[in-house]
Amino acid sequence: MTASSASSATSAAPAAPASSPAPASYGRSSANRFPVGVDAALRTAGWEPGRWDIKQAEYWADALRDHTTPAGHRHTVFPAAVEAWAEFGGLTIAAPGPGRQIAPTPVRLDPLTGLHLARTFADLGRALSTELCPLGSDTTGGAHLAIDREGRTYLVDHTGDWYLGATLDEALTLLLTGLQPARLTTEA
Repeated sequence: MTASSASSATSAAPAAPASSPAPASYGRSSANRFPVGVDAALRTAGWEPGRWDIKQAEYWADALRDHTTPAGHRHTVFPAAVEAWAEFGGLTIAAPGPGRQIAPTPVRLDPLTGLHLARTFADLGRALSTELCPLGSDTTGGAHLAIDREGRTYLVDHTGDWYLGATLDEALTLLLTGLQPARLTTEA
């Protein structure tokens, strides 16, 4: 399925929990939050436990809220996205080594790389019964990351729409270690 056909997709992702969890960075130590290679790649990119650039996150939130496409589409901004940007925004993260199942995907966490995708993310969000907000892209710009209100993370590229994990931590681990993501498919 292509990004333009996202409106016909149904989520392969698990149902959302009854209440929103606290941001992934709370209540966990760095020692067990990420696999060793992913932790090292994040630190090399400039991340450290407790990183929180809310000023930059608010700038991105304002830029996305203020943008309207020529066709009138707008982005939705919500706390899960702002929290992800505050902790990881601005980082370009290289893969720590070869992929385990597929080639690893280095990522750039800058939501403005998805500025032009308001309709695509709105269509996919509708199909998933949620709302999506841009998160970043792969380092070549061929694939775009999005996060939903519950913190679940997705990737949209020319080959389809993909579920990356229930949290951004899971998504980063999957992408950087080359684990195969789940393709979002239509129900029969």
